[in-house]
Amino acid sequence: MSLLTNVMDHSLDDGYAEAAARKQAEGSGGLPRTLRAKLGLALGLVLAALIVTVGAAQARIAAPVVAKEREELIDRIERETEAAEKIEADVDALREDVGERQRAALQKHGGDKGELTALLSGATEVYGPGIRLVIDDAKDTEQGGGGPRESSGFSDNGRVRDRDMQQVVNGLWQSGAEAIAINGQRLTSLSAIRAAGDAILVDNKPLVPPYTVLAVGNGQQLSTEFQDSVDGQYLHALQENFNIRARIYVEDEVRLPAAPSLIVRNAEPQAGKGTS
Repeated sequence: MSLLTNVMDHSLDDGYAEAAARKQAEGSGGLPRTLRAKLGLALGLVLAALIVTVGAAQARIAAPVVAKEREELIDRIERETEAAEKIEADVDALREDVGERQRAALQKHGGDKGELTALLSGATEVYGPGIRLVIDDAKDTEQGGGGPRESSGFSDNGRVRDRDMQQVVNGLWQSGAEAIAINGQRLTSLSAIRAAGDAILVDNKPLVPPYTVLAVGNGQQLSTEFQDSVDGQYLHALQENFNIRARIYVEDEVRLPAAPSLIVRNAEPQAGKGTS
């Protein structure tokens, strides 16, 4: 209690009180008392006010210039955006025109097998009976981890990998699929399934899970042969060991778009190299 009483009675430290009393006795504490000191204080206040006033005036003068520069920048961005959108539209139109010309060339020079050639090359839209195979990552998939599937920077975290999709697609081709698309991306004989980090790319276009694989063919037969194949068993092992989700459905009709771009290659014999 004596400590609390002392704190209440002496709220200001004795040292502070002694220093204040000493300054007051010497005449150095409080406001300036001499005329010279008062003039110095007044001059300092005037200078401070002058600096603040000049700064405010400059800010007011510069404000319209900054606003004008901002509006010009916004206008420039809008013009460049419109130009970019126009170029993108022109590119899409040219790509579509090139695709139409390629498809016409395939049908013209394919003879009586023109339709088959266009189908196998992915140059034309195709629809018919087939299967729908939906593959998705394991539930509650997280980044990182480590385990038996870890290799080349990939981690065992229940994610579907590009090599998994490669094996599934190869298995469908071998089981009799006539045309295949993944998430609306048509596959051709020159299509590449690759990875960029954890993302799967088909012909350099990223796909987002779940991965819906559509395959045209004899639906029930295609489904049975794929599930009984080595690649179908591989997919089943992914389900059992890594909780990757996969469902296969037999469909009366699936519709696959044409490939967005085609690369036509011609093979020509070299002169002077005949067979004997």
